[in-house]
Amino acid sequence: MRRASDVAAFSEFAEACGPSLFRTAYLMVGDHQLAQDLVQEALVKTLIAWPRLHDRANLAAYTRRIVVTTSVSWRRRRSFHERPSDHLPEPRVAGDPGEEVVTHDAVMHALLAVPPRQRAAIVLRYYEDLTEAQAAEVLGCSVGTVKSQVAAGLKHMRADLGPSFDETLAAGREVTS
Repeated sequence: MRRASDVAAFSEFAEACGPSLFRTAYLMVGDHQLAQDLVQEALVKTLIAWPRLHDRANLAAYTRRIVVTTSVSWRRRRSFHERPSDHLPEPRVAGDPGEEVVTHDAVMHALLAVPPRQRAAIVLRYYEDLTEAQAAEVLGCSVGTVKSQVAAGLKHMRADLGPSFDETLAAGREVTS
């Protein structure tokens, strides 16, 4: 239970040291609203500890230390670095799920029709996102061989999928980009 004299003494302390604490908090976090929140939290912690604080001469130093340690702990939080944005990014317009399944099936069918070495080169380059050198190392061949295998495999897939498929893919990239 707080005594009326404690509440009055704390109010006087908060009013007297508020600007100094705010200045310290602002210099610690660099944002007015966060500095206000930091001072508020430091004052709450000081109020909770008020009955245990007998040396009233060091109250400002005690509260300033709370400001500093609390700001350091706030910075360690991942959410501290999140800031609101002035504008939201445009939502991605997803295509028709049925069309996506048909497209996926067509690509998989065409990929499975490609000879095994060409299929391996395409999978390593485009699905596993390996560089040509890394794919060559995995396949045990030269970089030039990887390039020619990928080119031949893509040519085979394009022939199997037909010219309308390139237009479908291009239209799909414009929608999701």
